[in-house]
Amino acid sequence: MRNISDQDRANVLVQALPYIQKWAGKTIVVKYGGNAMISPELKDAVMSDIVLLQLIGINVVLVHGGGPEISGMLNKIGKQSRFINGLRVTDEETIDIVQMVLAGKVNKSLVQLLEQHSGKAIGLCGLDGRMIMAEKKASGVDLGFVGEITEIHTEVIENATKNGYVPIISTVAGGYNGDVYNINADLAAARIASEMKAAKLILMTDIKGLLRDKEDESTLIPVVNVSEVPSLKREGIISGGMIPKIDCCVEAVRRGVKRAHIIDGRIPHSILIEMFSDEGIGTMFY
Repeated sequence: MRNISDQDRANVLVQALPYIQKWAGKTIVVKYGGNAMISPELKDAVMSDIVLLQLIGINVVLVHGGGPEISGMLNKIGKQSRFINGLRVTDEETIDIVQMVLAGKVNKSLVQLLEQHSGKAIGLCGLDGRMIMAEKKASGVDLGFVGEITEIHTEVIENATKNGYVPIISTVAGGYNGDVYNINADLAAARIASEMKAAKLILMTDIKGLLRDKEDESTLIPVVNVSEVPSLKREGIISGGMIPKIDCCVEAVRRGVKRAHIIDGRIPHSILIEMFSDEGIGTMFY
């Protein structure tokens, strides 16, 4: 911004005004993960975006993952990470590490980083206020303490946003018998967004969005009606790791979230591009 004239700066602000008016007072849920959580420059850009949105009256709820950090800690104690169909096999020792790393180190470092950017943040996990309740995920193989969400309670999140804080949420969940479960962060973000009647769910990823040809970034599909998803799966356009992400978007929209987006977290300020332009970025599901 240092290199643009005062006139250009004023024009940018005037052009942003209709979007600010449109989103002020609304809630958006951002799932934060991938490279945007690892690169220092991208982390700073995300935090700046969130502080700006908070200052103009948008309620931002940040839901984060932390797979690489969990794997790193397991390596330190000499434990191999195992995945089945993209889900981490989570035995008793691993769930302790998951809780310690996600709700502790990763969560609190994000709170501190947002506050270093002059934001107001509070760190929460699914155990706080019975926010995320879960039971053991039923699957053909035993995944251990991997949970299926049964209930979402948003009172503690709403209390935070009403008091001007950005809730930063790690996705460990409580069981009904005192167990703790590891929950997929995309799924948790989608369910939280739908319970809060959010205007937007934004999933940050390391890809441009949904591509018609996954080898060619110029084939981005910018807009998808959720009714088109089954045929896109049949054609093989939605495949592999994109299936669960897109299923989260579809579920959120069907549960009342107006728009769900898969955006490229490798692009600095991708959240602002999505919020403050007609074209947006990535793929929008409605």
